[in-house]
Amino acid sequence: MRTSPTRVTGRKLISVAAVSAALVAAATTSVAFAQTPAAPAAPEAAAQAVAAPAERLIVGYKAGAAEAKSNQAADADAAAKGKETGESLDFQRRLGTGAALVDLGEQLTKTDVADVIAEYQADPQVAYVVPDRLNTPQADPNDTEYSKQWDLFETTAGMRVPGAWDTATGTGVTVAVIDTGYVTHSDLAANIVAGYDFISDTAVSVDGNGRDSNPADPGDYYAANECGAGIPASTSSWHGTHVAGTIAAATNNSKGVAGIAYNAKISPLRVLGKCGGYDSDIIDAITWASGGTVSGVPANANVAKVINMSLGGGGACTSATQTAITNAVNRGTTVVVAAGNSNANASGYSPASCANVISVAALSRTGAKASYSNFGSLVDIAAPGGQTSTGTANGILSTLNSGTQGPSTESYAYYQGTSMAAPHIAGLAALMKSASSSLTPAQIESAIKTNSRALPGACSGGCGAGLADATKTVQAVTGTGGGTTGTVFSSTTAVSVPDNGSAVESSIAVTGRTGNAPSALAVGVDITHTYRGDLVVTLVAPDGTTYALKASSTSDSADNVSATYTVDASSEVANGTWKLRVQDVAAQDTGTLNNWKLTF
Repeated sequence: MRTSPTRVTGRKLISVAAVSAALVAAATTSVAFAQTPAAPAAPEAAAQAVAAPAERLIVGYKAGAAEAKSNQAADADAAAKGKETGESLDFQRRLGTGAALVDLGEQLTKTDVADVIAEYQADPQVAYVVPDRLNTPQADPNDTEYSKQWDLFETTAGMRVPGAWDTATGTGVTVAVIDTGYVTHSDLAANIVAGYDFISDTAVSVDGNGRDSNPADPGDYYAANECGAGIPASTSSWHGTHVAGTIAAATNNSKGVAGIAYNAKISPLRVLGKCGGYDSDIIDAITWASGGTVSGVPANANVAKVINMSLGGGGACTSATQTAITNAVNRGTTVVVAAGNSNANASGYSPASCANVISVAALSRTGAKASYSNFGSLVDIAAPGGQTSTGTANGILSTLNSGTQGPSTESYAYYQGTSMAAPHIAGLAALMKSASSSLTPAQIESAIKTNSRALPGACSGGCGAGLADATKTVQAVTGTGGGTTGTVFSSTTAVSVPDNGSAVESSIAVTGRTGNAPSALAVGVDITHTYRGDLVVTLVAPDGTTYALKASSTSDSADNVSATYTVDASSEVANGTWKLRVQDVAAQDTGTLNNWKLTF
């Protein structure tokens, strides 16, 4: 394997938009924190969009290709393709998923990048080629600040956590927080176990070195314009420490805040530094956290059963990131992600739009969608995320540090964002896994959705199944009273959806139920389609009553419908033949209803 050339200050960065245009994809040139600033002077000022340079490509080879297994072959292939395109391409390393990370060299124009991508795409041994995108962070006990943690206990929009503590506290479960790392805090230290620093680029890491076993957060501050033209300066966010405290701050220790799964362990994995972090490092962190092997990194002694990623970037989920997530879930690890803070459809953001994740929207203290939170059919559930514009105390209080650049004294602070909502669900997943160790990621997601309650406020665009209810969910998976684990009825018979044609239907026969359907009937839908805005999706009850799940939209140009909808079907008799009706109402695209399910 050849040594990568040393980077120089004058290196020209090709934006993600340029690379994605060549890929005929819809990535944007900016990424955003999954956390939004509480006030202009708050540490979350780093939440503002930053430029997303793409200096590398992630190349996935088909299983039978020599390049899929041999670094030497992948290196030779990069050199050959570089020769064909007149560029100096360099194989850098193998990712945990098996994909190759290829450096694009220096001073490439948009046309140069397009030529390189086309060369890879023309190779029948290449399964996919995607840019290495930049991501950024997306915040009863005797604890002295517990009374300020409305998100845990308040009747209106709290997640009803205290009632779950009678059954589970997170014991025996490790949660990997893939974020900015960890800055020492006495209200969290007892629950921290070994993690890893996955940042390979020293310009991002700030700590003076590349990957190592020390995930300490040195601070992610930056000067004005350092992360892109027009981006103002920001103090350090200590984002990963705030997220970790929500999940597992020490509890009943007569100080500070209470964690949701306060006997769980946190493994901090550092992937975000100055100006964000790259997909390639995040992919390896996902792989390692879930027990996979990453070249050059020691085996993980603290394999996580839950991963929290309160981070994100513009553009739909890539094959590279999806592969890592799918592999993690197949190993038995539940992956929780922030939906994003752009007040936009989550379909345009990653990892929020990836499959096999629990994508979390943020609610205000009134139980309405927070003004900044992303939304849409890909959102699975909602949780408290805060709305500090209505008062600082309406944010989410957790562990932090007072340092504006490097670490200083430990502190507590209110943050807001889907970054703060996601760890509420990661903490709940840890409680569930602690209470019932045999639960699979799919069962955890299903139980959280099935046992959620209706949103107290409004959510235009869709906030998933509802507001997560920790007490009801933990009771459901342990059979200790209340809640339901849900009985699933499904159809796996594929049905073609004709272009601009008549509606098609798929049927599910529900039997063995008593009484009526639930008020929060979960309808899971998986449709492959190249322009989902063309689709109208409707649930048809046994008596013919229809429930609109998805309307057509000329602005929704993303692929596929992979979502769980919730409808109030309490007036319907449960037993009988239920139908899913799908119609393509515009020209040029076709699709397939792959499968769908009902959870009672």
